[in-house]
Amino acid sequence: MSASFALEEFVGNGALLERLDNLIEDGWADVPTLKVMSKEDMELLGLTQEQRDALEIRTYLHDRLLMKYADSIEASGKTLTELLSTSPTQLTNEFKMRRGHVARFLDQGSACAVKVPENLVLPARRVTAAHHGGAPLEKEDEVLPLVAEDSPKPKFNNDVNNNFGNNDVNNNFGNNSNNDFKYDMAHPSMKLANNFDSFKSNYNDHEFRAPVLLNGPFSGPTPPVVSKGIFSAPAVEPRLCGLVRGSGIREEVTPLSILEKIMIQKLTPAYRKGFNPFKKGAPASPLPPPTKASDLWAEKATLILVLRRPGCVMCRAEAHQLYTRKPIFDAMGIQLVVCLNEHIEGEVRAFWPRYWGGMVVVDEQRDFFRALGQGKIPRENYLTGFFLSSTARANFKKANDLGIPWNARGEGNIKGGVYLIRAGSGGVAYQFVERNFGDWAPLDEVLQACANITQRK
Repeated sequence: MSASFALEEFVGNGALLERLDNLIEDGWADVPTLKVMSKEDMELLGLTQEQRDALEIRTYLHDRLLMKYADSIEASGKTLTELLSTSPTQLTNEFKMRRGHVARFLDQGSACAVKVPENLVLPARRVTAAHHGGAPLEKEDEVLPLVAEDSPKPKFNNDVNNNFGNNDVNNNFGNNSNNDFKYDMAHPSMKLANNFDSFKSNYNDHEFRAPVLLNGPFSGPTPPVVSKGIFSAPAVEPRLCGLVRGSGIREEVTPLSILEKIMIQKLTPAYRKGFNPFKKGAPASPLPPPTKASDLWAEKATLILVLRRPGCVMCRAEAHQLYTRKPIFDAMGIQLVVCLNEHIEGEVRAFWPRYWGGMVVVDEQRDFFRALGQGKIPRENYLTGFFLSSTARANFKKANDLGIPWNARGEGNIKGGVYLIRAGSGGVAYQFVERNFGDWAPLDEVLQACANITQRK
């Protein structure tokens, strides 16, 4: 898969290479942030037209997993507009582009750039404004409310309709259509609507009020009480004419007291240019001493992707589409972490930062996974969990069709999920449980849960 999150691979040998150190100094220090640079940002940074064209082309190719052609396409001197009007035969002859890649390149509807809601300020724009002037921004210690007074509330509509799919009601990637819901933010009250019930939870910009518990798969009666967090889990289809059924699950988030006892070991930090925790040709490094998982969210709200296996094609695709939205999470003050259930250094090397540029930790006791399984590690064998599950097979096909390389190394029978944990002792704000192999937490759900906990510091 040619869509690495390593900056050196993204800029390649093109026009951006000579400006890379300056861009990093101005806050544009990772691939997802570079990809959301606006025309106004480019003007303020003083990018040449050649550099602007290069960034536009590389962003377009990265969205479509076609970065292997980036250097040759940029060297042609053609703009993206000119390239999109090129015939398929010419693309094949000039850039040695495979037929399937030509179709992906010319399909302008298959992907579009991530869009950061206007009310959120990117940290990179704060740094750029401080270095180059421009529109005044708020003080660093003053966090913007989610919306300005008398302005419409933001809609998180998964921004990108890219090759990884989006999770709106018309998309069946991961077969998560049952637990997708829409947010109507035109009114100061947040309205959560789904096919069966509607839930209302009032909040304001000064005080967080926890949303109601969402019944996975959103098919039961409206909960009578307010919960401290959102619980989400997709439905599990009966298999073998109903002889094999999914295990029951309580619709409640994990108590913070359980998560605080978990011990983890840090494998990689968040990506930054020039730093590689894995020395080429060196033997496997010993793991660092265990630390409390609660250190992760001690000072900053944290989104933890509890990943089944870093070599799994569905896991790699999920991690990639989530990290692509890093600028939105950064603007909301949310830290991104992947948690693995075992340490295989070769697998971590292949996973970071190609598919994920955030921190990676390992939970060798598998306590995060046990917490998602409500006291029991959520395992399922491949026969019942994959070969007999049309949902899991559909999930695999969607990811595999992207051309992402994968392998079968490591423990692959344990299911994962997502935790969004508020800073300090705030507890779990959102929890998603993978019921079928390859289920993804719907992006609208995740982004809105993050928006809910954004507060003034």
